[in-house]
Amino acid sequence: MNSKVRDTLVEGVVPSVVALMIALVVGDILILVFGESPLAVYRLLLEGTWGNAYGLGQVLYKATTLIFTGLAVAIGVRAGLFNIAAESQLAAGGFAAAMTGLLLPATVPAVVAIPLCMLAAMAAGGLLGGVPGVLKARFGAHEVIVTIMLNFIVLALLSYLISAHFHVPESLHTEEIRTGSIPRLTAASSYFAGSAANFTIIVALIAAAAVWVLLFRTRAGYELRAVGLQPEAAEYGGVKVPSVVIRTFLISGALAGLGGINYVLGYKHYYEEGFASGAGFLGIAVALVGRSHPLGIVLSALLFATLSQGGLAVNALVPKQMVEVLQAVVIIAVMTSIPEVRRALRGARPVPAT
Repeated sequence: MNSKVRDTLVEGVVPSVVALMIALVVGDILILVFGESPLAVYRLLLEGTWGNAYGLGQVLYKATTLIFTGLAVAIGVRAGLFNIAAESQLAAGGFAAAMTGLLLPATVPAVVAIPLCMLAAMAAGGLLGGVPGVLKARFGAHEVIVTIMLNFIVLALLSYLISAHFHVPESLHTEEIRTGSIPRLTAASSYFAGSAANFTIIVALIAAAAVWVLLFRTRAGYELRAVGLQPEAAEYGGVKVPSVVIRTFLISGALAGLGGINYVLGYKHYYEEGFASGAGFLGIAVALVGRSHPLGIVLSALLFATLSQGGLAVNALVPKQMVEVLQAVVIIAVMTSIPEVRRALRGARPVPAT
């Protein structure tokens, strides 16, 4: 077997499969505790997600946001940083996109308005990402504490702005944007009729491809990964670590902010308080399970979106909270079993002949 292929299997595929099998076994036990058949529950979960057009559309819609937040967290992890503010950056990006869409005249064509709204979302998220980046690089502030506190501040500020200034009467959302809406997938095919799936998923996949190129095909990505592996050695090699830290947080925040367009431009066409609830924090799980690799994040986002939507489908047999427990089990299984499986596989490698 080619050494590169073998290393890929050892480092990624086999350990992840083993972890998911462990999670599946634990899920079986949980289902049996509720007195139901695991086969019946899993069949209902798949029928309610990938087995019908509406369910599949909802999976794609939920996965789209998780791809953005997962990428935002992952690019920080690659640099040895932990961005926990994806929740507020996502909300700020959605708010900026909505405000831009409301400020633009209705006569502005969508081909111009959509990029402007996207740039506004990225700028808002990037600005919030830059705050912990600067504090970390210049003053040594711990990014975990700063980003956690930033969530409370930003979400509270957005709540005030909506409730006091920008809401439609008797609601907690803005007016609908006049231009810049992203079409739903039903515009190309009626297959996804009724679901919230829209063409933002294309933007998410492009973002994942761009992150892959950045990380593995550019000097900036090499420096970012070098800082994550050994900042002292990277600095000795000529890398400006503070600049890398700030740049990484700017990119991370911009990715999370861009995720806000999925709801604002592609689904509801307005900003609504609480639309990002949970998506930023779940992005941490997506990044961890996806091993901070863009392809792994796309697959991980689809997994968590399937579990999220499937929780609604299996509610007739088991409480939907069981699926939330299963999500936690997946995370724990991945984080605890992958190192052990890798160690076992490496130990089983044949010794080269001398």
